[in-house]
Amino acid sequence: MQAGYVDESNRLIAASAPHWMQSPKRIRVFFSGVPVADSTNAYLLRQGGIPIYYFPEADVRLDLLTRTSTVKNSPLRGDASYCSLTVEGRTAEDAVWTYKEPVESADFLKGYVAFDWPKMDSWFEEREEVFVHARDPFKRIDTVKTDRKIQVLVGGETVAETTESVMLLEPGHPVRYYLPMDNVRLDLLRPSATESRCPYKGTADYHSVEVGGETLVDAAWMYRYPTLEASRVAGMLCFFNERVDTIYVDGEELPKPVTNWRR
Repeated sequence: MQAGYVDESNRLIAASAPHWMQSPKRIRVFFSGVPVADSTNAYLLRQGGIPIYYFPEADVRLDLLTRTSTVKNSPLRGDASYCSLTVEGRTAEDAVWTYKEPVESADFLKGYVAFDWPKMDSWFEEREEVFVHARDPFKRIDTVKTDRKIQVLVGGETVAETTESVMLLEPGHPVRYYLPMDNVRLDLLRPSATESRCPYKGTADYHSVEVGGETLVDAAWMYRYPTLEASRVAGMLCFFNERVDTIYVDGEELPKPVTNWRR
């Protein structure tokens, strides 16, 4: 890889600017069947962590909010004041926040309201429902077929080997290799009840790997029905480089990234 393409943790570098941008999309937030925010003037804050939508107060059902005593401080933004949201007797506690007096560098946040994504029932960008969190418009999934030889080792056993993988590149994450199932030792896989969702790729099902009586829990995952952007990896298996012993690419050991998934 080119110098500067990955960070010190061996993850692809993500775009860092702009931090505050108006979205061209109509954004709607639903709770108990009611659109509690509906705006064509929402802004996206891209300042560390996941992107967050902020809505002008005029586009939010402020009559459904009740101020709470919760205040959380951010060095970058100031003190966030929280509200609970109540619709037809159902309440989401501390589900909404605003910055009444943000720090000077974040003065643009005045008059805007943000919602705790998972506490809401559904989010829509235009007519499409979006899951997990807002999608960063500067982030894309890049997939490319490769004939490099990929080998995955666990407990001294080769659990997968192929020259027909798909390389997936996603800013903020390590390079991943997705392998055809017929090039994987299926007898070593154990289905897992674990499931995760990604706004860019879809819903992933997990597998554990059992070798020599030892089980490596949730060591691999698969997107059976990925988003269109990640459609090339449909039905293919990817192993956590952080969890398996070694992944070789053309005979060279793939560096282990530092991620939240590392065991």
